[in-house]
Amino acid sequence: MIRHRSLCMQEPQGYERYPARILVASNLLSLSICLIGAFLVYQFGLVWAVLYVLFVLGLECRVAGRHCVDCYYYGKICAFGKGRLSCILFPKGESGRFNQHPVTWKDMIPDLMVLIIPVLAGIGLLLVEFRWTILLLILLLLILGSSGNAFVRGQLACGYCKQRELGCPAAQLFDKKN
Repeated sequence: MIRHRSLCMQEPQGYERYPARILVASNLLSLSICLIGAFLVYQFGLVWAVLYVLFVLGLECRVAGRHCVDCYYYGKICAFGKGRLSCILFPKGESGRFNQHPVTWKDMIPDLMVLIIPVLAGIGLLLVEFRWTILLLILLLLILGSSGNAFVRGQLACGYCKQRELGCPAAQLFDKKN
């Protein structure tokens, strides 16, 4: 990546195509969170685990179909692979629309439920019968969901994102300077 050339062309700095290591790290994190969550919910029955996984997949489809279609990375390899996936599943949107709807903490509730549901399920399991495995999975889920996400987004993804420079409502929500 040649920064001087990008500046002269007035193109945002960042990755045009994210390296595979970032794509793998971000997706391993998401997959780990989903699998741990599904395992904890599965303790209440297969139906609950299936409903949880369908909920997570629904959230992913919502992001890909409503947001990724308008993103700079539509059809490209973004940090999460959703730009490429979105291109396969949904028609291209309008890039100017990406930043039109600000993201609020209220909008984050469904995404937070990916963590909250299995944590509450795990706590319920611990109240019925204490098991170290369940406690450790709850703690791991909380660490991955907080520190893991902060690392992936803060160190690997958002800092190199061209859409962030063009305007990203999530970046505006999480930017500590605002």
